[in-house]
Amino acid sequence: MGGQRMVTTGASKSPLLYNSRIIDTYLKLLERRYPGADISALLKTSGMTLSEIRDEGQWFSQGQVNTFYNCLERLTLNPQIAREAGRFAVSANALGIFRQYMLSAFGPTAMFQMIGRLSSKLTRSADFTSRKLSENSVEIVVKPRPGCEEEPFQCENRIGFFEAGVMMFNHNLPGISHPECIFRGDPVCRYEVSWEMPRSANWRKVRNFVSVLMVPMVLGALLWLPLWFNLAVVPLAIAGVALLGLVAEMHEKGEQRDSLSQLTDTADRLIDQVNITHSNAMMSKEIGEALTGHSSLSHTLDNVTQVLRERLDYERGAIFLANREVTELEFCAGFGCLEHEQELFQRIPFRLDQPESTGLLARCFGENRPLLINGLDEMEAVLSPRRLSVVRALKIEALICCPIRSCNEPVGVLMLDNPISKCPIRQVDMSLIEGITPSIGMTLHNVQLLEGKERQFATLLQVMSASIDAHDALTRGHSEKVTEYALQICHMMDLDEGYCEAVRVASLLHDYGKLGVPDAILKKNGSLDCNEYEIVKNHAVMTGEILRQINFEDTLSEVPAIAQSHHEKIDGSGYPEGLKGEEIPLGARIIAVADVFEALTATRHYRGPLPLDDAVGFIRKGTRQHFDPQVVGAFERCLERGWLDA
Repeated sequence: MGGQRMVTTGASKSPLLYNSRIIDTYLKLLERRYPGADISALLKTSGMTLSEIRDEGQWFSQGQVNTFYNCLERLTLNPQIAREAGRFAVSANALGIFRQYMLSAFGPTAMFQMIGRLSSKLTRSADFTSRKLSENSVEIVVKPRPGCEEEPFQCENRIGFFEAGVMMFNHNLPGISHPECIFRGDPVCRYEVSWEMPRSANWRKVRNFVSVLMVPMVLGALLWLPLWFNLAVVPLAIAGVALLGLVAEMHEKGEQRDSLSQLTDTADRLIDQVNITHSNAMMSKEIGEALTGHSSLSHTLDNVTQVLRERLDYERGAIFLANREVTELEFCAGFGCLEHEQELFQRIPFRLDQPESTGLLARCFGENRPLLINGLDEMEAVLSPRRLSVVRALKIEALICCPIRSCNEPVGVLMLDNPISKCPIRQVDMSLIEGITPSIGMTLHNVQLLEGKERQFATLLQVMSASIDAHDALTRGHSEKVTEYALQICHMMDLDEGYCEAVRVASLLHDYGKLGVPDAILKKNGSLDCNEYEIVKNHAVMTGEILRQINFEDTLSEVPAIAQSHHEKIDGSGYPEGLKGEEIPLGARIIAVADVFEALTATRHYRGPLPLDDAVGFIRKGTRQHFDPQVVGAFERCLERGWLDA
């Protein structure tokens, strides 16, 4: 076994004696039979955490187990909870259906022979040994290890385990005598467990006894009794033995059918459990997929609710998220909600800034723990008349409210119920929901942060674009119109959304370098001389240099190059670098057409707007010299469809 690990609590050190699976059995019992029990408070008082209990490598001290049991007894008001837990430990719910299925292929004697090996994996406080007393009885001796002091409830827990261990094999409640007990001053706890033999075994014993007895009797009769007697009695004796054998066989087949029925039932439950596990695994996988790859909060929520609808056995679900000020919960998405129910969810203020609020959603959020309600009477005890009227309007009789957490802090609440079938809520579902809501919460939090950054970026673009307009009132709105035209051309060319976004940003900022051009040149009414024209041409380079100082990533990484190159020409006669053909980014070729079209159809300091036909004719004429023919073709199709409002 190795040395005992020690845990430090204050100034004292206590050996770690009991595996977390023992405590886990108690929790499963609570979830199954005491659904209203506050497990979180129980664990907090006991100095345990749920993650420790779920970890099969975790061990606890005698003091921790004692505190846990004392709190458990007060919580359940059941002084026999230890014995009940012992019986529950051998059930399919705790032992696992597959292990129970395997064990049920053996018998009680074989099971008790394995108890020493099994106990060593669960406890370090005592050694278990067993020996066979007869075909239907065993003796089990539990000897405490030096320095370990158990409590009486652990003795009761063992008795419950022994009882359920025998009953698992279709036997009645076994007889258990306890002639020696450490809590009565004996050095060990000794248990004698006995159970009734199957009826078929008793009938076989009778048959065998009669058969053995009949052999000498028949031989004696053949030697010393008259023939007529032998002809009458011997066949009857043989028939009697055969009848006993037939009765024994009938009982044996009946027991085999019962055993087969139990195995079949256990196998069916195993299949059901496998299906449930598979469904839960698929739900976790699908929720993971639904939570990835989406930057839109509404899109993410729609995907999550769709998975919950398909995978959870609930008729209605709703996701509420806290507003930015964390003053109330807002309905954001749901499934199985009728139109008037959605309107009710959206209209009702689920306040979070009122400590006296008795609402279930507010309590779940404020206390940061799930709530399971089974029955309207439970709600009547805690809800105000106003909230109770809402519950009745929504036809809620049982529900789960589970906090959606991010970094262990609540950001919303998931609510599930069955308004049509009125099916009760299961504790096992709460455990499942608690397992998936943290990932939902973290992803929603990240999506909200991303949306916030996108809003900040959009605001920055708007401010930068507005600063260009402020430089020259006559050209105000030029960047927005160029952006509008460029995006319509992008859509006509069926470009992907990522590249369209890069073109949009580059269009808004394509003239940003003009902030460095003197007003006297920009607003000059006449023609520019050569020096002035060179200064104006330099705005493209300045735009590129300024935008390269912004950390554009992914699809936006091409924005500086696109914006800088919007004055390049297909034949290489443009500026600032004299690029030609495919050397010019596609986005820049699109902006070139949109920029010239907007400039020709708008008022400038040196001329008025051109008619639409003249502007289009100018662009057509510049095809293959100034403009990309493919872009011009898309531009003309946009005009034909009325997409460009010049």
